[in-house]
Amino acid sequence: MSINRIYMRFPEGRKKAVTLSYDDGVDEDLTLVELLKKYDMKATFNVSSGWLAEEGTVYEEGETHRRMSVSQCIKGYDLSVCEIAAHAFSHPWINTLTSAMMMNEVIEDRKKLENMFHTIVKGMAYPYGVYDDTVVDVLKLAGIRYCRTVQSSHDFAMPSDWLRLLPTCHHDDPELFPLLTKFLEEDVTRHPQMFYLWGHTFEFERNDNWNRMEEFMQKISGNSEIWYATNIEIYEYTKAYEALEFSVDGTQIHNPSAIDVWIEIDDKMIKIPAGGDVN
Repeated sequence: MSINRIYMRFPEGRKKAVTLSYDDGVDEDLTLVELLKKYDMKATFNVSSGWLAEEGTVYEEGETHRRMSVSQCIKGYDLSVCEIAAHAFSHPWINTLTSAMMMNEVIEDRKKLENMFHTIVKGMAYPYGVYDDTVVDVLKLAGIRYCRTVQSSHDFAMPSDWLRLLPTCHHDDPELFPLLTKFLEEDVTRHPQMFYLWGHTFEFERNDNWNRMEEFMQKISGNSEIWYATNIEIYEYTKAYEALEFSVDGTQIHNPSAIDVWIEIDDKMIKIPAGGDVN
């Protein structure tokens, strides 16, 4: 018997995933954290740890870019719904630096964030959205597995280059809700789909449109056909799928990873347990 097609499926056989990515470590992030809990969703927060405010900093009335202190970050980011990722230590125009300076920015940010949250930081978003091939090469050496850009794809394709990761769109994109409708209504028969939303939470306050995010969450949450995950969860799941080992005829499958993986083979859904085999 020959096999015609094999597709990755998300946990429990889901065909769609949703993830969010928000930058800078500002106190408006805490409102988003509460919304994540309310709607049972997850997000990745990209923090420039050297850019955080001094403890006790008081901002002038009307200031919307209110960077949190270390203690506020530790208290505010609930790791049950949040992933902490890097954003370069001092939020520089990283593509203008020497390679050594780039490396220092990434390593120092990782080191401080890892000590703050007692977790291994593997992801990142480019500060100001700028990068080049040299920056990408440095990130690889610095242990960064994925890095988000600011170029909208306006589609739901899985990443082809995790270090040049394209989001679907920014939350203020006029195409947000048409894209959301398409994502929810489109029937997935082949490759899985991912809706990736990004932005800065201070923009909601600045533009007085928190209702936009809540409407998005109301429409997309609570769907049993969607996996709500952080950036790193989707990355690691994808890599676990790519690591599956198949016999020549495809009748034997081994999963060497520590993650259960679901696949669809010729319309049949199969779970390959972590470290296990399916025959």
